[in-house]
Amino acid sequence: MSNQPACTLCELPVEESGVTADGEAFCCAGCREVYDALGDIESVEADDVRDARADSSEDDSEERVVPDGCETTFLEVDGMYCATCEAFIESVAGEADGVSSVSSSYVTDTVRIDHDPAVASVEELKTEISQLGYSAYDREDSISRRRADNWATGRIAVGVLMGMTVMLQYLLIIYPTYFGGLFYDERTTEFFTQALASDLATPFYIVIGALTTIVLAVTGKPILQGAYVAVKTRSPNMDLLVAIAAVSAYLYSTLSIAVGGPHIYYDVTVAIVVIVSVGGYYESEIKRKATERLSDLTAVQVDEARRLLETGETEDVAVDDLEPDERVLVRAGERIPIDGTVVDGEAAVDEAVVTGESLPVTKVGGDDVIGGSTVSDGTLTIRVGEDATSTVDRISELVWDLQSGTHGIQKLADKLATIFVPLVLVLATVVTVVYLILGYGVTAALLVGLTVLIVSCPCALGLATPLAVAAGIRDALERSIVVFDDSVFERLRDADTVVFDKTGTLTTGDMTVVDADCDADLLERAATLERQSAHPIGEAIAAEGPVADGGAVEEDTVAVTDSETGGADSDDADAERVESFESHRNGVFGVVDGEEIVVGHPDLFRDRGWAVPDAIEQRIAESRDTGRVPVAVGRDGSAEGVILVGDDLREGWAETLTAISETGTEVVVLTGDDARAADRFREHAAVDLVFAGVPPEGKAETVERLKRRGQTVMIGDGTNDAPALAAADLGIALGGGTAMAADAADIALVDDDLSSVDTVFDLARATDRRVKGNIGWAFCYNGIAIPLAVTGLLNPLFAAVAMGISSLLVVTNSSRSLLDDEA
Repeated sequence: MSNQPACTLCELPVEESGVTADGEAFCCAGCREVYDALGDIESVEADDVRDARADSSEDDSEERVVPDGCETTFLEVDGMYCATCEAFIESVAGEADGVSSVSSSYVTDTVRIDHDPAVASVEELKTEISQLGYSAYDREDSISRRRADNWATGRIAVGVLMGMTVMLQYLLIIYPTYFGGLFYDERTTEFFTQALASDLATPFYIVIGALTTIVLAVTGKPILQGAYVAVKTRSPNMDLLVAIAAVSAYLYSTLSIAVGGPHIYYDVTVAIVVIVSVGGYYESEIKRKATERLSDLTAVQVDEARRLLETGETEDVAVDDLEPDERVLVRAGERIPIDGTVVDGEAAVDEAVVTGESLPVTKVGGDDVIGGSTVSDGTLTIRVGEDATSTVDRISELVWDLQSGTHGIQKLADKLATIFVPLVLVLATVVTVVYLILGYGVTAALLVGLTVLIVSCPCALGLATPLAVAAGIRDALERSIVVFDDSVFERLRDADTVVFDKTGTLTTGDMTVVDADCDADLLERAATLERQSAHPIGEAIAAEGPVADGGAVEEDTVAVTDSETGGADSDDADAERVESFESHRNGVFGVVDGEEIVVGHPDLFRDRGWAVPDAIEQRIAESRDTGRVPVAVGRDGSAEGVILVGDDLREGWAETLTAISETGTEVVVLTGDDARAADRFREHAAVDLVFAGVPPEGKAETVERLKRRGQTVMIGDGTNDAPALAAADLGIALGGGTAMAADAADIALVDDDLSSVDTVFDLARATDRRVKGNIGWAFCYNGIAIPLAVTGLLNPLFAAVAMGISSLLVVTNSSRSLLDDEA
């Protein structure tokens, strides 16, 4: 294997039969087609693409190699909110003994660690990360997941309850001393003013301080943790700005109690922490509800295999325990657990989930098989390949590398915070010093500095992004669109290129009869015979054929379900009518109602000595050029017709491609299927480029090259699309696809409705405008409030009121439906 040349595009090994051109080697014609079309764009070579991807992260500047004796562990981490958290966890955990490399992704809440289990156990790794203030646990640990969810809910509940208690004291007792007759009559107001100024008020202040401490420490823990990480990594973010304002008001108030000062501003701390925390929690809950819509996605990774022993018996073992050259037994309906070679048996294998090929492939002794593909009929004995790995697992690794190779993109507010935080701190410090120099006294100077910090408090700025994003996720969910990554609405502006997978995306991915050129009686008998077969093509014919009482066959016949044909009773009736049945590699033969029927390849007819008229041969040849599968059908010694089987085009595909093209966006069709199956898209006016026969690694490289030309969106449904979905600037998965595709994507269309693609773009643009509108208001507020604070015209109380009004306006603006604005 090591001496084989690597594909210039995707680096897969190139066999002797591979495609070569101008000194370059390609694993398949699809990779060569991509290279010929995109290889010269801005002199982009495969190595340049890989180098660019690697340069996006200092930690990933070299190819990852797992040292001997080390193993890879994936942990789910609760509490990662931004790219700063990623860098912090990687830097600290990477220094632990026995750890060779760490890569984290806040988008997927996951950390990948390569470590020596003898030096650093999984439990020690969990402890190492958890002591940083996060919660690390196994991805399969549902109990820890529920515990983390319950803690998040409880944390917010504590903040709301304690915060209400604190604010109630302010409303009933403290605020009247500031606002005079607005609350009580003059005598009552005077009473509260004198009482709060006396030493008897100290225990009252201490109780409020204690309640505020709970709010700050419990509810505000994620904010404080984010601020700590920002300081540690020297990357200012919104958490740091929020924490500075909340902690400043808290420390000032606590110091005021200690020295007997007249003013405490714990209400500012409570308001800041609770408002920002509730906003973030609301966003998280919307996202959690959205992802629950995808619980029915299909997982394709196989954990166990049936190992065949020398005695002929079998035993169930973990796939990781398989060794090269061992044999495994795979029966009909099961997934092949690992890459290998067939040594016994014959079966149709559906490789669509991995390769994108819509048609099943018959495998016999000596044929290679792909881990993750499904045995449709028959039984196979497979010898485990040299590397004892599954193609699905290899794709999983590629998906992770693409997702975590470039750190998650910070929110727009975090980017602004890198400038805003230092400016506010410098301004507050300078103002305090100036007031001290002017002789205003320590208390007055600190009060003005505190006011500057409070009015600069980014409650509105901190809520601008999460609430607008939550509105986008909410509106998307109402339209059966699930958003996985909240940075979608900041990353997506105007797409330059939209790449569509074919099988399962532009087509349904299900084998159906698209045309039947034979009489109704023959089709009915062929369908009856095929109901004894488990082959996908046979199942398509069986479903399409009319019921036993006959009737005309329309070209656009609707598939017949078990319920429509009588279910089990119909199966029993078919079995009674079929007097004999033989399954062959290239079709089926049997006797139905006393009449011999053959359904399959023309070679099966010839093998039995049956005639195949020239007209049938010509029809079959013409049909193959369309990418369909032609199946000959005949009776009593001669072929009489042709049935065309293929995966049908998805409803609305042409309108969707046209709508995207009309916006000036380039449309690309990228598929692992063969060129003939993709030819129909080359003829569509909206499609600019079509690449066929491209393997998963080649799809990812194709997307990388397209990204050099501009913003690239990938739309797919299968495991074979996962690397490309992860590599794209924005990945959209159809909800009926596999779990791996959904994990790699940023958005999933639950209803498999391609028209939702336009809605996705509309929502993304509308959310982006809403975020910018909120942030614009927040800065407008700061532009007015900060100068007033600097001149001493505002005190912390009025600053807190202004902050609350600003936040309320952002909340109100964010609660409006996004797409109503577009109407």
